[in-house]
Amino acid sequence: MSGSVTPQIRDATPADLPAALRLVAASGLPTAGIRDHFHEFLVAELDGRVVGVAGLECYEAAALLRSVAVDPELRGRKLGTQLTEAALARCRHPGCEAVYLLTESAEPFFAHFGFRTVARASLPAALAASEELRGACPASAVCMELPMVIRDRENS
Repeated sequence: MSGSVTPQIRDATPADLPAALRLVAASGLPTAGIRDHFHEFLVAELDGRVVGVAGLECYEAAALLRSVAVDPELRGRKLGTQLTEAALARCRHPGCEAVYLLTESAEPFFAHFGFRTVARASLPAALAASEELRGACPASAVCMELPMVIRDRENS
């Protein structure tokens, strides 16, 4: 890729939705529910092009991290890490008790941030509103949790 070498991570805008949907789908991740929560997404932009995405769905005291995807040309450059860190930074406030996610292939990646595997049955009831938990993400996906309250206490 030519031009700048550092993607800018920013809030997603409605104009970013088509590119974000293509990137998520090309990464083999479910796109159901993205439109409804796109105002809570971040994108990475490089040379005017969306090259990464990470989404949040916020439900009461819980958030669902979803759709972390990076353009294949930029994988291995820590962009997925930067997007995940930026998304998690949005959840570091007293109202968010934990962040959850579902994954079929990235358990080690998310464990690096402190996520731990939990039973799907232990997820907060409020997350049942997510398309991911209503069938967009297969039942075989691993559920993971990152308690934010504990992390906040450790960092204060």
